[in-house]
Amino acid sequence: MSEGKKFDSDKLDYTLVPWKPMDEVVKVLMFGAKKYDRDNWKKVPQARRRYVAAAYRHLNEIAEGNWRDSDSGLPHAAHAICCLIFLLWFGADEDSSD
Repeated sequence: MSEGKKFDSDKLDYTLVPWKPMDEVVKVLMFGAKKYDRDNWKKVPQARRRYVAAAYRHLNEIAEGNWRDSDSGLPHAAHAICCLIFLLWFGADEDSSD
């Protein structure tokens, strides 16, 4: 019997993602959904500029030795990752660059 074939060598390999840290990212998203509303981040005016600024603020807190956000109690790194994910989601959408 011959060996089976699957042509997936050029497909995305999600097994490379370290999923455990994503729990903290999801917690940040849940915190935001509760505080503001689900998917509120999609409606923020001047989103790109504001999420870049927010990501920098969270990274600065980490650089200053502060691991947890005082408002949410969650890691600043997870907040920064959320900001960056939002920026990736917006991509080249002109409406988010006001």
